[in-house]
Amino acid sequence: MEGAGKTTQMQRIQVWLQGLMDTPVIITREPGGTLLGQELRHLLLEYHGEEPIQDRAELFMYAADRAQHVEGFLKPLLDQGNMILCDRYTDSTIAYQGYGRGLDLSLINQLNQIATNSLESDLTLWLDVDVELGLARTRTRGKIDRIEQANLEFHQRVQQGFKLLAQANPDRIIPINGMLNIDQVTENIKLILSQKLRKWGCLI
Repeated sequence: MEGAGKTTQMQRIQVWLQGLMDTPVIITREPGGTLLGQELRHLLLEYHGEEPIQDRAELFMYAADRAQHVEGFLKPLLDQGNMILCDRYTDSTIAYQGYGRGLDLSLINQLNQIATNSLESDLTLWLDVDVELGLARTRTRGKIDRIEQANLEFHQRVQQGFKLLAQANPDRIIPINGMLNIDQVTENIKLILSQKLRKWGCLI
């Protein structure tokens, strides 16, 4: 969710994980995880032209960013044994473009499958915050992007989308209470990751 503190938590968790493991821990994001993706990110989040970006065009731009990211960045690093923390991935597209924009979910799932070439996240942590509070947090940063400027109802639909996704995929998508203070959120994430990493045999 907007204003949930994803960037802060990812930076903290990267440092913590790197202290536990020999495996390199890499941070990336969508959109914008590649050079081409940075150009697409600018269009998706900063575009203010007279001609509005249509919803399906927005969806395809996210898919293009993801396809480039997966083939040019994620898969090569994973093949080398790296661990990757990614700020947004396929679940965000379902929540934002599917539930938020109201686009066909089967179309989005098909596009995600094509763009990722079947690369799925092992774990998605959903940092959930009150929508109005989260948006207020984004405004304290000053400039807000095109997605953050969408109305309250849009962001409420996005939140509901994440909730439904978490209910449908309880082993892979885990909600985190983003209303707690920063340190509490970090500790909750560490607890979840420790359990998962031990289950996967990454920690003793």
